[in-house]
Amino acid sequence: MSQRFERLTGETVFRGRIFDVVRERFEFEDGEVVERENVVHGGAVAIVAYDDGILYLVRQPREVVGRSDILEICAGRLDQPGEAPLDCAKRELAEELGLAAEAWEHATTYFTSVGFSNEELHVYFATGLTEVERPETEEDERIEVVRWPLDELDAAIDATTDAKTLIGLLLFRRARESG
Repeated sequence: MSQRFERLTGETVFRGRIFDVVRERFEFEDGEVVERENVVHGGAVAIVAYDDGILYLVRQPREVVGRSDILEICAGRLDQPGEAPLDCAKRELAEELGLAAEAWEHATTYFTSVGFSNEELHVYFATGLTEVERPETEEDERIEVVRWPLDELDAAIDATTDAKTLIGLLLFRRARESG
């Protein structure tokens, strides 16, 4: 059975501030036509920020799941036209944590949920941190900065239910163990 397909049509059925929903039709080589409703997202970044024995995490209200106690790594959307993922990561680190990093390492890029979304997330490690003034933003974010002891990394992983944070912290733990 061939896996090759061609997009036939697409219609935006919802246009939102963060994502759009597009109803699309695809035809496979064997003639079968399928219809999908896909979330189209501009992408995002996530940052594992650490220095001097401290891992910097955040908590903020996540209304969609009805909780404000979810531990997360710093993250944000690629929502500036033409902005490169690393530049977005630097902006988000300043906006959310009030920090700048001297050293950046790209950890991975992955799709968050390929069954219905094209969202691509770029994960970075950031260290050599210094405090900076938080820039003004239009976002209505209520961020609590959490300074977690780096030697309790496994406890942070255990306390996490957010996928990007789990991926970032597990990659970070693997990098620490191998390097």
